[in-house]
Amino acid sequence: MNPQTTKPTSPLHFARFEFKYLLSSTQRKEVERDLLYFLDYDPFVADRRDHKYFVRSLYYDDPGYTAFHDKIDGLHSRSKFRIRTYTREPEEPSPLFLEIKGRHNNLVFKHRTPVRRSDPNWSTLQGLKLSEMLLGEAEKSEVRDQFEYDLFRKRLQPVALIDYQRRPYISKFDPSFRITFDEQLLATKTTGLFPGGSASPRQVVSGYTIVEVKFRHHLPSWFHQVIQAHELKRISISKIVSGMVRLNIAFDEINTQESDLEDVFIQLTNIKK
Repeated sequence: MNPQTTKPTSPLHFARFEFKYLLSSTQRKEVERDLLYFLDYDPFVADRRDHKYFVRSLYYDDPGYTAFHDKIDGLHSRSKFRIRTYTREPEEPSPLFLEIKGRHNNLVFKHRTPVRRSDPNWSTLQGLKLSEMLLGEAEKSEVRDQFEYDLFRKRLQPVALIDYQRRPYISKFDPSFRITFDEQLLATKTTGLFPGGSASPRQVVSGYTIVEVKFRHHLPSWFHQVIQAHELKRISISKIVSGMVRLNIAFDEINTQESDLEDVFIQLTNIKK
């Protein structure tokens, strides 16, 4: 079996709606228990003991952190580039993708293109050298060409790495309806995908789980019932924005040295949609 087929897959292009919720450890157990009446594990994790997989994303922004501030300011049309893989180990043959993800009004879109790894030193590259490798190794596509255009026009650069564990579910009744539970979220200030032992990752949502609800048409009635039963409120939280705040990148309004995690998230989740 090709090792890459054992990694999570998703379409190269999609558009959908996404709702997010932030749950404490107690809430998570209760909500997940109730949702399991209506959900199955994603087939990729069904046979895993913990029903999870690892996600790593290196995010890009320009010198003025436009993508960061577009989210903070609640722009209705915004986007960001990232590199995504599913391993901590560069030697592991995990898929590698160049992605652009954004929002237009309430609709979330993502486009991705595969990246080859023919350069034997690819995992050690950082900054501009990593970006140049992407241009040479990414499959020819609109995503690759848009990245090249923005890389030089906007002077894009890698700013932070986001890692987490994901437990994915799909609806028993509609395979396009998905819910993911993301936990153990870490942020690292780096310009490389594999920063090595010198990196100092910081916990972002210790004790919390980010739940993402992904759907194309409408929310089922059973989901509304679970949300109402647990009095959950939809929030506007971004992993990369939260991570950059914890790393003190680009955002001075929240002093994370003096605030505890819960206070930070109260402020973060009040960001305008």
